[in-house]
Amino acid sequence: MSQLALPLKLQDHAVFESFLPAGNESIVAFLIDTVAGNGGPGSWLWGAGSTGKTHLLQAVCERAEDRAQFVPLNVLSDAGPGILEGLQNRQFVCLDDIDRIAGDDAWEFGLFTLCNALADAGGVLICAASAAPRECGFQLPDLLSRFTRLPTFHLQALDENARIEALQLRARHRGLELPNETAGFLLARSKRDMSTLYGILDTLDKEALKAQRRLTIPFVKEVLGTNPSN
Repeated sequence: MSQLALPLKLQDHAVFESFLPAGNESIVAFLIDTVAGNGGPGSWLWGAGSTGKTHLLQAVCERAEDRAQFVPLNVLSDAGPGILEGLQNRQFVCLDDIDRIAGDDAWEFGLFTLCNALADAGGVLICAASAAPRECGFQLPDLLSRFTRLPTFHLQALDENARIEALQLRARHRGLELPNETAGFLLARSKRDMSTLYGILDTLDKEALKAQRRLTIPFVKEVLGTNPSN
């Protein structure tokens, strides 16, 4: 199987079991079916930042193991489309931030070539972007046609209660207990996007392990100060 020149490590928490599907149940079910071989040629996920697109792509790769390749184009766009060569040898190719290279002729041709090769090989292409295919700015008509044929799913942001549930689910996945009052404290005193909240939880996890402390409000204040977003 092909290997990308750059080492790409999946985040250890990015699995289906640690993703709260509230409002996005059909998307999660579709992706799980896809990995099981029942999802057709692929899918297109889109939504605002911090809605879980990267998490879900990496969850597919974690479930599929060496049958899949995760490609974060926000990181690799400068490397050029040559990094796509050979990816048709993977059963699942997950392209994150694919809209990052929209409008670049070389990249669009490389993606079109990959789409054709994957189709010939019976592979699955899963893309994530900030918008639906027609709103991303792709210029190559045949490539856009390929993308618009994919089942498209719009990821919904979590409401406040669901954000607390998502934080608690992530904490449990790490072997921590996050009480409701502590989770509410974090939401009230930090940026409310899930990427920031998960980053704070990662910090608390490390400090709680070192100090052998529970995630109480006094401990959170001690670690992060009165304003966790700082």
